[in-house]
Amino acid sequence: MKVFIKLALASAFVFGSLTSVSAAEYTQGVIKKVNMKLGKVTIKHGELKNLDMPGMTMVFRTANKDMLEKMKAGTKIQFIADRVKGKLTVVEVK
Repeated sequence: MKVFIKLALASAFVFGSLTSVSAAEYTQGVIKKVNMKLGKVTIKHGELKNLDMPGMTMVFRTANKDMLEKMKAGTKIQFIADRVKGKLTVVEVK
């Protein structure tokens, strides 16, 4: 019985974590600066509803280096940002 409860709780946690990213809406933005050395990107963006933030220009980390390497200043993007280990991070780009 204890094993079943632990599995149920673990499943609920994983499912809850997955739905928060998939439920997030894409936000329009323009890349202002890419800093490969620090692994950060500056984006002027619209409202980030999932983070309860108004539109502004701010610095984000990216989920992985490959994502950052594809970014270029002046490019319009649609992206999802979230808190990853307490840091604002671009987790998805289209």
